[in-house]
Amino acid sequence: MGIVLQADTAELEIQSKQPVLAILTVDDEIQMFRGNRSNFADLIQAGGEHGFIVYVVTVKQLKLTRKQLDGFTFDASTESWVMQKFPFPDLIYNRIPLREDELLPEVKQKIAACMKNPRVKLFNPAFFNKWSLFKWLRMSKSTQPFIPTTRRMLTQGGLGKMMIKHKFLYLKPISGKAGKGIMTIQLQPEKPLPYRLKIQADKKSITYNCGTINKLWVRIKKESTGERYIAQQGIQLASFNERSFDLRALVQKNQRGQWDISGIGARVAGSLSITTHVPRGGSIDDPEKLLISAFGHEEARKLLVKTHNTALTIAKQIERGSRRRLVEMSLDLGVDQEGNIWFFEANAKPMKFDEPDIRKRSLDRIFQYGHYVLNKKAGKKGAV
Repeated sequence: MGIVLQADTAELEIQSKQPVLAILTVDDEIQMFRGNRSNFADLIQAGGEHGFIVYVVTVKQLKLTRKQLDGFTFDASTESWVMQKFPFPDLIYNRIPLREDELLPEVKQKIAACMKNPRVKLFNPAFFNKWSLFKWLRMSKSTQPFIPTTRRMLTQGGLGKMMIKHKFLYLKPISGKAGKGIMTIQLQPEKPLPYRLKIQADKKSITYNCGTINKLWVRIKKESTGERYIAQQGIQLASFNERSFDLRALVQKNQRGQWDISGIGARVAGSLSITTHVPRGGSIDDPEKLLISAFGHEEARKLLVKTHNTALTIAKQIERGSRRRLVEMSLDLGVDQEGNIWFFEANAKPMKFDEPDIRKRSLDRIFQYGHYVLNKKAGKKGAV
């Protein structure tokens, strides 16, 4: 578990004059706490560079009436995590890694208590629900054009009606992550088994050909294992070397408290994959290079500007629709073969971007915005 260190009271009083951010996660019996440890270590280091005390705290350790909390820090000299006392945080950054952990009653209660507590500001209240996202984005004329037709997949009849309009569909679990559980359906009327179902499995896909929509529905229900799904109009994405690609935009609040683009990356689908997710065989590439290859220099430049503006418009509307103060999100956006931009997904807890410049900016922005929040709170210019 690492060594247990106790900071003395005088040291804690000196520390408490610095701004304090706690990274919230959940306990783990074997490894003390859950989450992306390298990300947490990066946050602790970046926080130090911005004058913050940063530590990891679990839901059980987070006692909202205390002046000091037990938490974990990373000792780079021994490359180990150690537990010690820390000042109570001004900011709490929710990095609970799994939806199922966040839905536990004791976790939901603690997050709700944080949101009501005047002592702290909570970053990243909760994971997004795919159906809620599309509902919020359909509420605004500014974001409606970027939304593929999306329905809850409830009945065989409903799916059949959707396939009359759209011969190519994506089926996605409402609470999915990193491409897990995604399927596609393609209707090929000229074939004896016209319904082609592809299921994402690790770094490849499995294909079933069905003769009737009834047989297709039985197979889908078997594969979905009781999860709730949405059905979404399939978009024929632009491609590079015959592999489709999409764009990932990281949108964060900046030092002025405004939404800003921290970076745009690109992901190219794996040769046997139906998604562009890297864990499913996708690869990272340069968005400008891919867009130039597909559309030429002039159009690529326009599309990058449009992607930038679209991502900001969508982030603002998601924040309005959620009725929560949000801090960051990553957006999956697609460019179709005609150059239209489409929204596919948003992640309330963005994973690490592998592009070094985006990664550096993403860490800095957390603490730049943190300073903004605390300065505003100190000036009592209204709630943040």
